[in-house]
Amino acid sequence: MNDAAPGAARIAAAERSTGLATLLARVALADQRAFEELYRLTAPHLYGVALRILRNAPAAEEILQEAWVSVWHHAGSYDAAKSQPVTWLTSIVRNRSLDHLRRREIDVVTPDGDDDAPEIEFPADDPTPVELLLEGADARSLRDCVDTLEAGQKQAIALAFFQGLSHAELAQHLREPLGTVKSWVRRGLEKLKRCLDGAGVTR
Repeated sequence: MNDAAPGAARIAAAERSTGLATLLARVALADQRAFEELYRLTAPHLYGVALRILRNAPAAEEILQEAWVSVWHHAGSYDAAKSQPVTWLTSIVRNRSLDHLRRREIDVVTPDGDDDAPEIEFPADDPTPVELLLEGADARSLRDCVDTLEAGQKQAIALAFFQGLSHAELAQHLREPLGTVKSWVRRGLEKLKRCLDGAGVTR
């Protein structure tokens, strides 16, 4: 009986790993339900990883959200032959956490300066495309519109609105020139708004 227990545990672990790998494969195909299930199964563990590194609950939550944006966009790069799903996910959270610590160190020694262009702004009485996404008025149409964006545009907009990053912070985070990031955000929002207008989602 005792000898059988370790074997059963190994089988269960293998089955869980296979299940997570399957979910990652579905996420790579933009399967939102698979993404939600993957989050449900692994988020507590990943939050613990971030919390151990950052020692700050709000920062750990922020990094976890940032990591999941990355998972959504890069799930297709997961290779089951190279690592277990949890190992791959953990490495993303760990790297994001360490990047956050490095950014904090830079912020301490370098005072924030005003960018040479205004940050992303919309009229107060007009909902932004991302606000419309959050409202979920027509999830299918909205998802279709988001999927028309280029990868860089999609990631920059997600980080700008869900993480509140400025143009300069986006450029640093994405390791891209400031002008490139500004162009991604501007053109992405314009394209998203046109698509939403055409779908009749805007109000």
